[in-house]
Amino acid sequence: MPLLPEEPQIHESAQGPRATSATGRTAPTPRPVPGPRPAAAPRPGRPGPVRPAPPAQRMPREMAATKPAPSAPAVPAAPAAPQIQLIPASAEGAIDAAEEAVDLLLESGRTPGDVLVITTGDPHPWAAHELSFGETSYWAQHDAGDDVFYTDTAGAARAASRPVVVVAVNGGTDVLASALPQAHSQAGTLLIVCGDPQQINSVLGAGV
Repeated sequence: MPLLPEEPQIHESAQGPRATSATGRTAPTPRPVPGPRPAAAPRPGRPGPVRPAPPAQRMPREMAATKPAPSAPAVPAAPAAPQIQLIPASAEGAIDAAEEAVDLLLESGRTPGDVLVITTGDPHPWAAHELSFGETSYWAQHDAGDDVFYTDTAGAARAASRPVVVVAVNGGTDVLASALPQAHSQAGTLLIVCGDPQQINSVLGAGV
């Protein structure tokens, strides 16, 4: 007898009350047949390929603290003022005192080219002798710089600076106020002045 359309059709696979077997035991529900399992989605935090760490954007505090600060530009040190040595002498004996000072300098290891001798009065005998051959040869010996050079206050302005300057105050008190400061500026490490101590101190104290 055909089923009527309004009657629901019951399939054997529909779930419902389990059928009771003839022995009175409940028949197990049919299980689906195992098949290929889909790949499981990775769980959060699941180990995987190691990814390179992103580059650090900020410097660690330890490194920032030890990073040297940019150094300030070096400032050249000002040259030290030359030492001043006073040798008491009269105007008549100032040149002899200067000669003795030069001898001591050379004996102590100074080279002749390190020494410049200036007279405030009459020229040194060596300077007078060399000038008799003309100023060209006289100043050529100065430019060579290999021997002690003698000049007066007029030529001192033209002479180059040397490590040691020896001044013989053998007169010329009117130029002394300018001659001693000039000699002080030309002396690299040592200025030796031979003359009247009171007169020299009054000039050096005011002009140097």
